[in-house]
Formats: sequence, structure tokens, C-alpha cells
Amino acid sequence: MRRTTVAVGTLFVLLLAGCSSSPDESGQETPTSAPPSTRKPSATPSTTPSTPGPPTDSGTAVPAWAKVMRQPVDGQHLVTQQSKYVVTRGSDEAGITTVLNRTSKKVVVRHAPAAGFVAQSPVVIDDRWALIEDIRSDGPDPQIKIFRYDLSTGRATGLGALPPVSEPEIGAYDGTFAYSSTDAKNRSCLVLADLGTLKSRTVACVAAPGYIADPVVSADTVTFSEITAPETARRCKRILTATLSGGQPRAVPAATNCLQWSGASLRGATVWSEVGPTDPDQYQSKAYVRDSADSPARPLGTVVTDTILACGNWILWETRTVTAGTESFQINRWRPGLPKPQRIYTAPAGAALTPLTCQSNKVYVETAYLSSSPTYTETISAAVA
Repeated sequence: MRRTTVAVGTLFVLLLAGCSSSPDESGQETPTSAPPSTRKPSATPSTTPSTPGPPTDSGTAVPAWAKVMRQPVDGQHLVTQQSKYVVTRGSDEAGITTVLNRTSKKVVVRHAPAAGFVAQSPVVIDDRWALIEDIRSDGPDPQIKIFRYDLSTGRATGLGALPPVSEPEIGAYDGTFAYSSTDAKNRSCLVLADLGTLKSRTVACVAAPGYIADPVVSADTVTFSEITAPETARRCKRILTATLSGGQPRAVPAATNCLQWSGASLRGATVWSEVGPTDPDQYQSKAYVRDSADSPARPLGTVVTDTILACGNWILWETRTVTAGTESFQINRWRPGLPKPQRIYTAPAGAALTPLTCQSNKVYVETAYLSSSPTYTETISAAVA
């Protein structure tokens, strides 16, 4: 397995520990005091359909954030929360994954990786199925294992004719997911699949030793990177997009050729970041947006690398600032038609953020209070339909 993620410092400290979590006793959300808002959050996850309709606000109303859970840093952590289920993962070395029924409060699945394997985020889930990935990256025989659980029985089921997963990164938007697979010609291919039906199609392929990585799925588009001539002076990494409905992928013209890292697309627009493989600071990268495939690139400033995703009607990402030696993290969002990005959350000084996740038009993020005593994490969510 190739490693395509950058070193991201304290932001991913929880992921490196086997990040995931367990919900409140009630399984419901409660209002959070920061940031302040006059909008009342819903007590249960959104049941809005996956495909977003017209934007529901003018672009200036900051969404209300709700508390989902609070846990010790070495406790359980949230992977995602769906209308029927909550997915959590322990901080144990392997990362035991638990799927809890929100109504009955019963554990439906408790997935413990085999010896030598660790759980990998995300968990792809819908009302009936859950897809869990384990990887073994150390030693002479790296492997990826995929498990599909029937949530009505709690049992693992077959994967049908689904092409095998060859890279650990999986991009998901509710029940649609994308990943890399190696075909019979030894090409790295992007596969787009449906969790419920296991129907899939190959979106694009690149000849070895090149490979495809960084898949990000939105309501209407899959965005991915294509790396050619890796480990050579001719190395090139570029971003491509393809609609979920079909058609050929299109390259997103870069601001600097071959330095694109990852991005997300929605309704024809793409936000992406660029950073070189030898840049001294790969933790942060320069971000850009194109309102359409033929529009000029506009700079968006510096973002935390590998945090761009789409959720509902929005593309979101994280940024980092340092004031008087203390770092602070923020969440920004943008959508087609908005003249500039909007900041929707600022973490307390000294607190770190995990990467954003999206489920049912809600965005989730875990804030780690690493300088408090005792240390703890708090997961919050906001509707971004």
C-alpha cells in the first residue's frame, strides 16, 4: 500500500490513537455554547435526502452547532452519526468499531480487527449496511480487508463482485463510496460503488507505477487525484472530477502544474489545495477555487492539508493560525455563487480539530482539548443543507 497522506501534526493526534467515540446516554444532540447562535439545533440527525436542493440560507447565517458527545482523549470517539445508527471507535491500538442503534441503544456490530490490523476511517453506512475497513501496513505483507455488515442482523456479508480495494483511502457520501482498485492490467482504477446494491463502475484508470488516490465524494461528483511517475523527478499529481451520473472525468486546471493534492467538487465548482512533495511544510497547503471547469482559479489562502470535503450544499475545510505562539483552528465553508468563504467555527486556542466528516447533510468534527487537565474531546455537529 502506498502512503499518500501528509504529516499533519497535532490535528490528527486522535486519529493516530485510533480515533472514534461513543455517544451521549440519550444518543441526542444538545446545544453548544460556542460559537453562540440564535438558531436552535435539531435534537436528532437530519433526514434530508442525500442530494441537496437549493441552498436554505443567504450564505451569511452561521449554522447552529450542537454537542454530540464528550469523552476522554483515550476513550471512545465518534466516527459518524446516521439517522438510525451511531458509529464509534475505541482508542485501543486496533481501534474496535461499534455500531449502536440510536433507538434501542443496543450494539448492533462490534468489529475487532484481526491481530496486526488496525481500523481505518471512514465507516460507510446507510439505513441497512455498514462498510468497515482494516489495514495492515507494517511488515512484508501489507493488506486491506473490507467487511460489509448487515445492520438488521449484525452479521458480515459477502461483497459480491465488488473490485478489491488496493489503497486505504475511501471517500464516501452517505451510501455512495469511491476507492482505488488494481485491475487485471495492473492499472490503478477509481471505483464508484453503492453500499446497498454493491453496483459499481470504473471511473478512471492510470498505468503502473502511477496510481489514483484521495477520493472525495459529494452529492453529485467524485473528486480524486492521479499520481504519475511517482518517486521520480517527473512525478505529477493532478486533480480530476467526474459526475456520479456518469461521463468521462475532467482534469481541474492547476495553479501550479503537478502540485495538486486533494479537493472536493459540487455543482461544477471545485475547491482544491496544492503542496509539493518536498515542501518543508506539507501540513498546510495553498487552496484555490474554480466556479466552473472553464473559470479562472481564485486563491483561498492557506488550508490544513487533506481537510477539504463536501457536505450538503457546501464545500468545507480547516485552517490554522498561530498567535503569540498559540495555534488555533478554524472551519470555513463555501458554495457556488458565494463571493467569498465564510468562517463557521473557531476552536478555542490550544485545541486541535480532527478532520471533518459528513453524514445526511450534517458535518461532524471533534475538538481535542489537549492542554486542559484532564484532557478530553468534544464532538459537535452542524446542519449544512
